[in-house]
Amino acid sequence: MRVPELGKPGLQTPDFRLRRPQASDALAMHRVAEATQALDVNSTYAYLLWATDFADTSIVAEADGDLVGFITGHHPPPRPEALFVWQVAVSPAAQGRGLGSAMLDGLLARVLTERPGQAVTVEATVAPGNAQSRALFGGFARRHGVPLVEDEHFTADLLAADGGHEDEPIFRIGPITEPLN
Repeated sequence: MRVPELGKPGLQTPDFRLRRPQASDALAMHRVAEATQALDVNSTYAYLLWATDFADTSIVAEADGDLVGFITGHHPPPRPEALFVWQVAVSPAAQGRGLGSAMLDGLLARVLTERPGQAVTVEATVAPGNAQSRALFGGFARRHGVPLVEDEHFTADLLAADGGHEDEPIFRIGPITEPLN
């Protein structure tokens, strides 16, 4: 799915409208996260913060007026050149249509446009068992023609006292200087 030209309030893809989140999206973001049955679901308050304080580094997708996907991200203060992607969520009804890739490309395009001349490195932590996210970020790196480097980051003992969580190594993708055409 190709991300179309910039400069419109919301990007249009053949099936989805991509735009910045707003406060009124927080409840729907929470519902989409729950519906994935794969993400750690955060409080509605957390999604409200992402939709307001971190709206410039997050994106939502609508289909027929319903929110069907989102990406939450931020620029880590010690690494302002990084776009850290925290969650990628696509509702079950919208899965399998390239929405995760379109949102990631659209978000990067917006960040690059708003920071002209500055390279961006996309970062995300991805557990070894999360094949879907690994494929998403691997495809993203290939589309943009940049390396994906994986390093140790958060160990399982930091994420769950009972050992019920995998390690979360970090992916660093880039640097990227221009959006896809």
